[in-house]
Amino acid sequence: MKIKEFGVEIWMNAYENECRYNLAETCVESITLAQLLDFAGKRESILDELLPMKMTYGAIEGSDRLRDLIAGLYDKQQRHNVTVTHGAIGANALVHETLVEPGDHVISVAPTYQQHYSIPESYGADVSILRLREENAFLPDLEELRGMVRGNTRLIALNNPNNPTGSLMDRGMLEAIVDIARSVDAWLLCDEVYRGTDQHGDGFTVSIADLYEKGISTASMSKTFSLAGLRLGWIVGPQELIRAVSIHRDYNTISVGMLDDHFASIALEHRAHILARAHAITRDNLALLDAWVAGEPRVSYVKPKAGTTALLKIDVDMPSRDFCVKLLEAKGVMFTPGSALDIEGYVRIGYANNAEVMKAGLAKVSEFLREL
Repeated sequence: MKIKEFGVEIWMNAYENECRYNLAETCVESITLAQLLDFAGKRESILDELLPMKMTYGAIEGSDRLRDLIAGLYDKQQRHNVTVTHGAIGANALVHETLVEPGDHVISVAPTYQQHYSIPESYGADVSILRLREENAFLPDLEELRGMVRGNTRLIALNNPNNPTGSLMDRGMLEAIVDIARSVDAWLLCDEVYRGTDQHGDGFTVSIADLYEKGISTASMSKTFSLAGLRLGWIVGPQELIRAVSIHRDYNTISVGMLDDHFASIALEHRAHILARAHAITRDNLALLDAWVAGEPRVSYVKPKAGTTALLKIDVDMPSRDFCVKLLEAKGVMFTPGSALDIEGYVRIGYANNAEVMKAGLAKVSEFLREL
């Protein structure tokens, strides 16, 4: 099987340890185990829970405790609708591996996480790309989508909130997409790894798994919950899908680590603290970014509605990768070039990390632009 190089991961691997101001990070600023245990009131008692644990494989599909907690993030889901995976990256790969065969038609939005078009393409699927455009606030054109579906459309892959644009499909738009998918009996996969970071309300837009009988949600502890180090994600969907995924999962996962499962359970049991922190960071930092963009004449953007990232359009006469490399070398600031995300003409910023780093980094970007 041949597959395209994963542009954004190659970029991150090459440069994220070389920068002083990392404005490419996509997680809400990671928390320490000490912070997690303080949220849970377990700093003094955690060893009593861990030391008796025998380091077996543990529960194959995830502990009942964890799967119940994950199901509680949705409106209509139960334990049997959940399987635990190695991060959302494992969840997405398993869904594509389970559903897509050579000759199938798959529709993916773009820009999005590259898994959603490169993996099905590598399996021999006919992949159509629904381009998200700035003039539509990076939301899908529903008429265009209606014209793309076919009788053999097996899967439509979405990303909500969207990485890298921060666009957010509301319930009405998602229901319209469900109608389109249902018209050809297609599965709907929605990568919801940033769910919980909406700029308003409780942060949670409705999940596709709660709207459609063939809707599949993938997510993880990494982005919204600030625990990427656990490498723990999940798939939520109808039982028939979970059963089919489990056949493939047995070949590449067996189980996630018992400690990962345990700490994820603690985090979700005390998610109110983590979510309050995430909302404060994402909302305050987006206000900082918005003020910087407003005051920087060579920069424009579509303001995100959710997530932790935004696409910046910067008025410079050079490819995005050249700009990002020169900025990194001159000022120590790291963005992600649009070319790594298959959308040239932009750079991606992650705005949900340390606020002081972001402010200092943006000041360096302004210096760089003036010097150009």
